[in-house]
Amino acid sequence: LGTDFLGEPVGAALLVAVGVAGCLVLRWPRAAVLLVAGTGVAVGVTRLLKPLVGRTIYEGNLAYPSGHTAFLTAFALVVALLVAGRLGLGRTGGTLLVLAAGLVAGTAMGWAQVALGAHYPTDAVGGMGTAFAVVPAVAWLVDRAAEARRRDPGGVKPGGGRRV
Repeated sequence: LGTDFLGEPVGAALLVAVGVAGCLVLRWPRAAVLLVAGTGVAVGVTRLLKPLVGRTIYEGNLAYPSGHTAFLTAFALVVALLVAGRLGLGRTGGTLLVLAAGLVAGTAMGWAQVALGAHYPTDAVGGMGTAFAVVPAVAWLVDRAAEARRRDPGGVKPGGGRRV
């Protein structure tokens, strides 16, 4: 139940809030954005996919892919990406850390969801896969946006005036 709570709206919001606060204390605003965007987009994608797949469990609740599993996997992936970057683990070490963190978090949440009867095992695998697909794409987009902002910090377009 404790693991399940981390995927519920209140638990997830608390986890993200603590993570964002930590990022801001460490002066990592880009990391804070990635934490919110990575977890949010992963859960959002599961919500878009559920009605398309149409698989149900327990009183007709849409089941595939698991949003709880996608959330915790995405959270772990983002945290591991940040730790790997901060520690300078390099490509191999960083990749291993990120994969391990995502697999451990996804497996823990997936197991909790299956044990509670909220999901089938394949729902959990789908949630994990969603996070593994979404987080790198969101990280790339956050990096591109930060680089564009760094190159043009004032948002002034050529010829004068401000960009909207």
